[in-house]
Formats: sequence, structure tokens, C-alpha cells
Amino acid sequence: MSAAQRTAIITGAAQGVGKAIALRLSIDGCQVVVSDLAAQKSLLDLLVSDITRTGHTAIAVTADISIEKDMEDLVAEAVARFGSLDIMVANDGVAAQSSRTILDNSQHLSRSGGLVFGPNIKSTLICYKTAAKAMIKQNRGGRIIGTCSLLEKPNRNTLGTNKVAIRGLTQIAACEWAKYGITVNGYAPGVTDTPLLLQMDARLADLLHAGPGAYVEIMKAQMSFGRVAQPEEVARVVSFLASEEAAIVTGRADSYS
Repeated sequence: MSAAQRTAIITGAAQGVGKAIALRLSIDGCQVVVSDLAAQKSLLDLLVSDITRTGHTAIAVTADISIEKDMEDLVAEAVARFGSLDIMVANDGVAAQSSRTILDNSQHLSRSGGLVFGPNIKSTLICYKTAAKAMIKQNRGGRIIGTCSLLEKPNRNTLGTNKVAIRGLTQIAACEWAKYGITVNGYAPGVTDTPLLLQMDARLADLLHAGPGAYVEIMKAQMSFGRVAQPEEVARVVSFLASEEAAIVTGRADSYS
């Protein structure tokens, strides 16, 4: 299967890491289907224009990936337009209130559909299984790639509990679907220079009793290289996991900091 024949869905693609992944996979020769919430449609359309202007192929399909019917329709649209689904990048995530400790956050964590556990794990599971069903039906294998996080490491915060769960889901799915030629991996970046990071910085300024940039500096100090990652750096990791070179790499969710 040549790269030019592969179709990739990237969720959360309107900006940040998702946008960088979409641009990189299009350069790799994939036909890309970029998706995000309906409120991000204008950004998706701009991304499609950027991709098609360079001679590559892309379409935008809005979807809420926490709703299974939306994901089924998204996958169906990709298959109808391009004939197959070969790569699913489940890029969405929620970072709200991620600085809470377990003691501060027990109700928040245990609540059904809670802000951290509900959207992240449910959405990733829906992305994984919807893509897998299509790939199994096609009988040509595929790549499923999800978002984990460096925050799953010890001494981070309660967002890490969610990311540990996604790592476990990724490893179990890898075992279940290997017989179909489907690899399932995760990418676990540290703090990345995205609009979400700037939002978190602004949101926590009052809590930290500090000015703009204070949260970013705190997070940079926790990164191995002492800096935030660029979206394009994360996209290169995803590009490898989606490539033929990674054909026997599965069940991995390595950190990049």
C-alpha cells in the first residue's frame, strides 16, 4: 500500500498539535480528513485550504467524538470519499483543572462523565473502536494512534490518571487487533506550544498570583529539555507511527519531553 493511497482521519485538527499532524500526514502523501467540533469549522476550512493549495487532498468534517454516531458518520464519510480508512489519529483531549491533586479532586474524578475522565477516555475509546471496525471490514490493516501524555508520570497531577487509562486502553487494543494487522500506539508529549497552553496560562495566572507566562515557566522546568515542544515535533512522531517503517511497532505510548 503506497502512502498516496492511504486515508487518515485526524480529530481535534483545527489548531495546535492536531493541525500540525494533519499538515505532516498530507506531506507524507495521505488523503486527510480533518475533524473538530462544529464551532471550529472556520479553522478547519482554513486548514483544508492550506493543504489543498500545496497540491494535497483534504476535506473537513465536523464531529463531536464523544458521540458515537458522530464518529460513525465521520468514518463513513472518509470511506465514501476516499475508499478506505487507513490511519486514525485520536488527538482530542481536555486539560481543564489538570493541576488538582487527588485529594482536591476526588469528586471531580469519580463523577460519571467528569470533566477529565468522561471526555478523554470515552472519546478515545469511541475513536479507537469505530476506526477498528472499519479497518477490520477492509481487511488491509491500519494504524490507530491516540494521545497520551507526559503527565501520566509520577509526581505530575490528576490528569495523569486519565492518561494512564488511555495508555492501558492503547495496549489492550494493540493486543486485540494485532491479528487484523492493525497497530495501536500513543504519543505522549510534554508541554507543547499550542493555543491550549496559552489558555491554561491565562486561566491559572490568578491562582499562581503571577503574570502571563508564569504557568508556562513552571511547566518548562518539569520538561527534560527545559522547554516546551513545538507541534511540528509531535507531528513527526505521529508521522513515524503512521508509516510503513512502524509496521511492527504496537502497544507503545512513549513520552516525549
